[in-house]
Formats: sequence, C-alpha cells, structure tokens
Amino acid sequence: MAQAMAEKPMGRWKSEEIEEFSDNSASFADIFFGFVEGQAEATEIPCDSGDYYGDYAEGEDNSCIEDTKTFWETQNQLLQGTLYRTSSFETKIRKSTKEAVKEITGIGIYCVCRKQAAGACRDCLQAEISLRLQAEGYDCAICKSKWKSFQDVPSGEHTYLEVVNQFSKKGDVRVVIELNFRAEFEIARASEGYNQLINRLPEVFVGKAERLSALIKILCSAAKMCMKEKKMHLAPWRRQKYMQSKWLGACEKTKLAPLPFKFSGRPAKSRASMLTCDLLDTMPVLHRTAVKVL
Repeated sequence: MAQAMAEKPMGRWKSEEIEEFSDNSASFADIFFGFVEGQAEATEIPCDSGDYYGDYAEGEDNSCIEDTKTFWETQNQLLQGTLYRTSSFETKIRKSTKEAVKEITGIGIYCVCRKQAAGACRDCLQAEISLRLQAEGYDCAICKSKWKSFQDVPSGEHTYLEVVNQFSKKGDVRVVIELNFRAEFEIARASEGYNQLINRLPEVFVGKAERLSALIKILCSAAKMCMKEKKMHLAPWRRQKYMQSKWLGACEKTKLAPLPFKFSGRPAKSRASMLTCDLLDTMPVLHRTAVKVL
C-alpha cells in the first residue's frame, strides 16, 4: 500500500514512521543487538494465582512486592546480558544498515509516490535501505506479513526487511531488520519497570529470527506484568502470538530492481547547452538552460 511521502529528512514515526537516531545515546553500533544462540526464556511472572490480569488483593504482602521487584531486575539482566552479543554476519548487516540510515537522515529521502507528508514514508525508507544493502551484495528483500484473526489474536499486517545468508554451513540464516523496533513495544501509561526495560531497546533491530523470537518472549512477559501492576487488561495486539505474527509468520517477499539513481533530497544541478538557443521558440519544453553566444 502506497504511503505518503515528501522530500524531507526523517523525523519520528509511530506505526507508519521510523524513529530518528539520537547522537546523545550510546554509540549507534552498540545499541543494535541480538541474542546468543539458544532462545533465552523469560522468567515466570511472580504472584500469579488464577487470573493473570486480576486486581491486586487488599493488603498485598511484602513477599509479592519483593517478587515483583525481583522480576524486573531479572528481566533487565536478561536483556542487558544480550545487548552486545551477535554473530559476525549480523554485525556486518548492522554496520551497513547503520551507515544507510545515518546517510538518509543527513540528506533526506525523496519518495517516489510524491505525496506530501511530514516525512518520508515507511515503504520508501525500507525500499531505499533495501537497495543499498543489495548494492553491497546482500540478499535483501522487503517482507509483508499478513494474518487472519485466530483465537484471541486480531488480524493484521506488517512490513519489515529481511536479509538471508545462503552460504552458512547451518543452512539459510534469516536476519530481520525492523526500523521502528522500540515503538512496536511501547505502551501508554506503562509502569516504571516496563519503561526502564523498553528504554534499553535499540531504535532499530538487526538480528536473527531466533534471537527476535526470544526477545519477543521476554518483552511480552514484561508487558503482562506491566498490565498487572496497572490493574489493566493486556491489549490483544500486545500479546506474544500477535507480535510473533509480525516477523515470524508467513510473508510475501519483494526484491526491488536497482534504480539508475538514488533517492535523495538533493536538488538536481542545472545544466546549460548552447544548442538550445535557436530552439526555444519552437520547443519551449526543453529542459536545458539556454546560453546566448556573444
């Protein structure tokens, strides 16, 4: 589906937009991450008896409060312990993605749909990054997942980038690139513990599908605990099955053909030709500036 576009540098987006990188945080390369081989299991939610989303009982005892504190400390340790672990293949893609996003942030991007908007649309941003990764020799495609409602999970669709390493000894290795990763897990009026966990996430995720699956488990477990603390029900689109459907379900892949030019916000340089002088009267639609010869 075509998105609104404009000749303008990137800004902050939510569902249809992308987060701008900040120079005030840790180094860009450092906040990209993946999980160690083997999925990390999220810890069990403490003080869970019966209805997970039920209200706290009157006079909640100190042991439950202590268990809740321990839960958030454990979740942070699980996440913090995996932020800087990655494979060499992921590191290479991460570096190339970082360079592409930083350059696009600096010069802007001109979207081919030519629709006016506050910034470049997600579709064209993904297309530009995909083309740049292809130019570096990566097998990169734009993936669109789409699923029907099932059980308590509503229907939906999502787009992201995927790079496949076909030369791995273990078979094809699938690396997911999500340009708006942190925002996908943000919750309005979240608890302090959940916000601290989310703030550790990178703006852009580059990692193996297995690593992403492990991360989803940890974050969805944290989201449940957050809603319990806030005495609220967890929205269906925040549950683990829904989040897994975005990146780990069946998808339609699109590989873009290289373009003869780059998307850019830079204005084209004007060109002059002496050959157009005598033709301006008969061909006023010429695209070259006339130069009078004295």
